[in-house]
Amino acid sequence: MNLVETLNQQYMKPELPAMNVGDTVRVTVRVKEGNRERTQAFEGTIIAKKHGGINETITVRRISYNVGCEKVFPVHSPSIVSVETVRRGKVRRAKLYYLRDRVGKNAKVKERI
Repeated sequence: MNLVETLNQQYMKPELPAMNVGDTVRVTVRVKEGNRERTQAFEGTIIAKKHGGINETITVRRISYNVGCEKVFPVHSPSIVSVETVRRGKVRRAKLYYLRDRVGKNAKVKERI
């Protein structure tokens, strides 16, 4: 291994759950406001996974107050406290960008049993 790969392995989180596109996850993030620090949860459906290794990111989408909200989380970031899989989704695509156009029950993903 070269030096870059060694450093990447050192900073990667080993305790991440198995998460795929279509799963509903709860991402807990450490938020700093002034001199205080707190944790905040963001729960939604993973619509995309990009890159790999230390650069891996997930795009999580949720609807709050009838407005769609998407956030991109770097999975191995030190500001992410935990990622929990709430439910598994049954999908046949790698990217679920079509959910952006859906409203209500059409925007749901079936659960994998």
